[in-house]
Amino acid sequence: MEIYCPKHPQQWYREGGSQMVRHIVLWKLKDAETANAAGHGASLRSRFKSLIGVVDGLKAIEVGVNYKAGDYDLCLVADFTDKQAEEAYQQHPEHLKIKQIVHSLVKARTAFDYEY
Repeated sequence: MEIYCPKHPQQWYREGGSQMVRHIVLWKLKDAETANAAGHGASLRSRFKSLIGVVDGLKAIEVGVNYKAGDYDLCLVADFTDKQAEEAYQQHPEHLKIKQIVHSLVKARTAFDYEY
């Protein structure tokens, strides 16, 4: 159960005090794949969204395509109930299947995780 804290209105806490986790990943597509960035983004968005209800603790997930010139082409943002849920997601068989597809398309990746 999530609990609203009026002293920290931007934060929601779970029973026991653990905070939600946001997992952000940026990907740079391989040169041969950049022309189809929108198609890859749509395909990955569909695949990642299929994990909701399959991966325990995954509350929301989105994939976006950068519409401006920049260092990265695609972005994933995922929200989890806590750190343990994010860690379990990393090893979940359905996530690992999508990860193989991502690895075939990208040449660079960076990630950032934080509690909120």
